[in-house]
Amino acid sequence: MEDKAMTKVKDLTPASKQVNVLVKVVSLSEEREITSKFGEARKLVEATVGDETGTVLLTLWNDQIGQIQKDETLLIDNGYVTLVRGHIRLNVGKYGTMAKSEQMIENVNTALDVSAVEYEREPRYRSGGYSGERRERSGGGGGDRQFEFGTFSGNRSGGSSSGGRDRDRRDRGRRRY
Repeated sequence: MEDKAMTKVKDLTPASKQVNVLVKVVSLSEEREITSKFGEARKLVEATVGDETGTVLLTLWNDQIGQIQKDETLLIDNGYVTLVRGHIRLNVGKYGTMAKSEQMIENVNTALDVSAVEYEREPRYRSGGYSGERRERSGGGGGDRQFEFGTFSGNRSGGSSSGGRDRDRRDRGRRRY
């Protein structure tokens, strides 16, 4: 482990990936059960862990629960950071490891909680916003169809001013009204 670069808790950001962190367990939350977006029930415990620079919440799932105790020092290898409702969470994940360390951390700086800072989240699903104008200008996807649905140009023949777009639509088998 000595050859790997170690990250201090205060240096964790929402973009932190493949981090190696040495932390002390300050406290563990009560175990709770949550339902994932895929409908499966999973057990969750959040551990407050930290070093001399600050504290962060470490998310423990199912079989990770019970592996650690309060006041133990852990070495998290190849961990990563996620945002949960805009707040940083440290995760071990399937490619990372969490092991008890012989190294000791005497004092944990509980004054700086990096999980308490709220970050602005990037919108996940809407890449270009949801405005008809923007879609119409880019000529993308269903935006044109949606825009033209309520307007009747009067020229529905294949030789329209849209450069044959109506004919292309017909060829793709879309229903016309």
